[in-house]
Amino acid sequence: MLGSSEMRRQLLRSSALFSHLGDKEADAILAEARVVNYAEGEHIFAKGDPGNSMMAVLKGRVVISNPSLDGRQLVVTIFRESDVFGEIALLDGKERSADASAATDCELLVVPRRSLLRLLGQQPELCIELLVVLCERLRRTNEQVEDFAFLDLEARIAKTLLRLTRDEKGASSTSRLGLKISQRALGELVGGSRESVNKHLQDWKRSGIIAIEKGSILIRDLEALTDLA
Repeated sequence: MLGSSEMRRQLLRSSALFSHLGDKEADAILAEARVVNYAEGEHIFAKGDPGNSMMAVLKGRVVISNPSLDGRQLVVTIFRESDVFGEIALLDGKERSADASAATDCELLVVPRRSLLRLLGQQPELCIELLVVLCERLRRTNEQVEDFAFLDLEARIAKTLLRLTRDEKGASSTSRLGLKISQRALGELVGGSRESVNKHLQDWKRSGIIAIEKGSILIRDLEALTDLA
């Protein structure tokens, strides 16, 4: 259960999509929404499931992935606090287009389809906010396709680490930036085997570009990593 009404509104408004809602509109969504907790590694939904809700990440990280032809999971993206996901199936009413699972212990706000569609009908300007979210998602997908087509694995790893660094809340341009991500998860994100990713990371570690500490990758030389990307 969430606490006071104001706390519930603040959690909802932490998402860019809902940041401009008034109290009345926020309360209307919250009256039908629910907060669900997922343990690390737990499935949230699977490709093909009914798309009857949209979710906002209140705490933790969510991995969106699709199975590849050889049976491995291809990570499409990772969502963090204040991000929304599941909006495509929610809008067209069709099946989920990918798998979602908890990368860490997560707390999600689940907004029913009927509630959001009703709000979009009442506030057409919110449709523009949703279009911005969808366009940003499409741009990132297009960039990822281009990276797989034109960049080698080393460049993809470097570029992905830089993007994850930018996405991390509180990240700055200091010389020490930590990312909590396993080598397996990184491999799934860049389309490489754990062994291949590990080889490049170890090379960078010996060169002083990164350090590997307790499941985290610590970036020590941001400029050198940028050059590799």
